[in-house]
Amino acid sequence: MTPVTETLDDLVAAGGLDRLRAWLEEQGALDIADELVRLEAEQRAVPFRLLPKDRALAVFEALDPLHQRELLDALAHVDADELFAGLDADDRARLIDEMPAKVARRLLDGLSETARTNTNRLLGYADESAGRMMSPRFVSLRASMSASDALAKVRRAELRPREVLVLPVTDDQRRLVGAVDLPDLVTAAPATSVSELLQAEKYEVRVDEDQEVAARLMQEADLVALPVVDTEDRLVGVLTVDDAMEIIEEEETEDISRAGGVEPLGMPYLEASVLLLARKRAVWLLLLGVAAVATVTVIGGFEDRIEEVSTLALFIPLLIDTGGNSGSQAATVVIRAMAVGELRFRDIPRMLRKEFTVGVLLGLMLSALAFGPVTLFFGPAFATVISLTLFFICIWATFAGGFLPPLAKRIGVDPAVFSAPVITTLVDATGLLLYFGIAVTVLGI
Repeated sequence: MTPVTETLDDLVAAGGLDRLRAWLEEQGALDIADELVRLEAEQRAVPFRLLPKDRALAVFEALDPLHQRELLDALAHVDADELFAGLDADDRARLIDEMPAKVARRLLDGLSETARTNTNRLLGYADESAGRMMSPRFVSLRASMSASDALAKVRRAELRPREVLVLPVTDDQRRLVGAVDLPDLVTAAPATSVSELLQAEKYEVRVDEDQEVAARLMQEADLVALPVVDTEDRLVGVLTVDDAMEIIEEEETEDISRAGGVEPLGMPYLEASVLLLARKRAVWLLLLGVAAVATVTVIGGFEDRIEEVSTLALFIPLLIDTGGNSGSQAATVVIRAMAVGELRFRDIPRMLRKEFTVGVLLGLMLSALAFGPVTLFFGPAFATVISLTLFFICIWATFAGGFLPPLAKRIGVDPAVFSAPVITTLVDATGLLLYFGIAVTVLGI
């Protein structure tokens, strides 16, 4: 037996096909896919060709579109065409997005007429829409059918089990009526009407709906499949749970990247070049650097007063860090609540009241903690300035952090853009204005 510590990389380097074949037989499809992507692109074809056809397709489906494209490039045309044809239409559509136009046309031309039509239909929908991600392979039933007739139709369709777990039910105009779970259909008496087996709730999504909205609906409603309808409410496809999980992973990756001040890579980290990594980060650094000029401008505007009371400069890092952190905390919580559907635009007044109260409590706590030590070393007047600034900056920062993300979504901007780095930069400049304004008023400088 192959040692468990031996990796695919080791075996490919050693060049022993027997040991390599034995390793492949012992591993699951996901494990093989994970090891394949750790090889150089030109090395992946050798172990992949050793897999039986059914396992090769399972491994290929487990790869992301970028690695699928690279593997197809390394395989002969016949092998590539066969793998491409074995994918679901929605997976083919995603892979096409990664392919050069010439190669994409060749792969599409090699499909059967039905497969090509299904794939082109999905490619006709907008990127990141439910229509682009749905599967056109499904079995629809009529409400008037008996359970036995419905099961007979399911068998005739010859689809894979995961494609018939949920069966949409339509009327004579193909408009969605509801859905039936396959286990309910199988266990029902043969004469039972399909209308009696309909799920208690009817869920659907339109082809032009954002893919994240559709995926979140499936997550919240615990659905394994979600019917997709066109603009005339006619059933055209089904979004499956595996695709919904991929969508959520992709969207959360984008949010996490932007929350950290980085543009999404759009590919696995190890596949990204150094230049790409630098470019994705440099854009945000430049934008935030330009925005930080406002902070420098504010400090420059109060330079004379800082020279007059040099102690003011000592507390600038403390105050702007506190404001930035408070704003980032609020933005992070609000963006997450929006992402999982807990917070909608109409909830903004209630959210702002909550964040305002949180800001007041945090401001009172921090100002109270700061007053004693600052009084001890710098006197009560200066302690009053610091305490008042902490109080007001916490209120302003939590308000800004709570308000800007939903506002961004309302105007069509990704809320994650108004995340920690942007909020921090904004609060830095405005917080300094509060600080120096309070200092001038209290100290009379």
